[in-house]
Amino acid sequence: MLRYANPANFLWLANRLIPWLGASSAALAALGLYGAFFVAPADYQQGETVRIMFIHVPAAWLSTFIYGVMTLSALGTLVWRHPLADVAQKAAAPLGAAFTLICLVTGSLWGKPMWGTWWVWDARLTSVLVLFLIYLGLVALWQTIEDPARAARAAAILTLVGVVNLPVIKFSVDWWNTLHQPASVFRMGGPTIDKSMLWPLLVMAIAATLLFLTLHLMAIRNEILRRRLRRLSIIAAADETAGHAFSPGAAQ
Repeated sequence: MLRYANPANFLWLANRLIPWLGASSAALAALGLYGAFFVAPADYQQGETVRIMFIHVPAAWLSTFIYGVMTLSALGTLVWRHPLADVAQKAAAPLGAAFTLICLVTGSLWGKPMWGTWWVWDARLTSVLVLFLIYLGLVALWQTIEDPARAARAAAILTLVGVVNLPVIKFSVDWWNTLHQPASVFRMGGPTIDKSMLWPLLVMAIAATLLFLTLHLMAIRNEILRRRLRRLSIIAAADETAGHAFSPGAAQ
């Protein structure tokens, strides 16, 4: 995989993977939605509103998974000096913010009929909101620092500081008395969800993950091309300045 640290090699690989990942994501999403609406039954307590789960849970999974990707990228920037690590981190931040926002919005839509309110300062909700604010802070940091190298170091440090929030999100339902139920899919005793609901949920989670990978590769590709254009613009501006400095008119 080290050969794909070269931007040219990475672009070659990305251009071939993106169509397949995108098509796979769309096909699995169609299958998952079919299972969610035509196979999975309505819940005996929640009724039809339980179908929000098939969007909410994959978005919640990706909100933390993407931050894990960014954490590895931050280590790649600060420790291993990987040439594409900061590009991957910058490209992932807006996607992480988007999926976290979807998680918060769908959670509110699901919570209103179940809890009787759009929002409570529940430990899980609050920690996910903090994650969303961290994503926004990272996006803003990349936008405010013009030098990519300085921005990469600052964003990497902030990302590593913010990673302490991930275990809080994961174990908040165990550490505190919250409205959220404990884990029902990935647990020691096995899933507690009926198979008719479990398989559409897993298919939707895989589809959402493939969608993220597709969008992430596209964003990394765009960032590489944007940096190439910036570098060429700087070189062209420097050549133009040098040309004016040595022109006959400039010497007089």
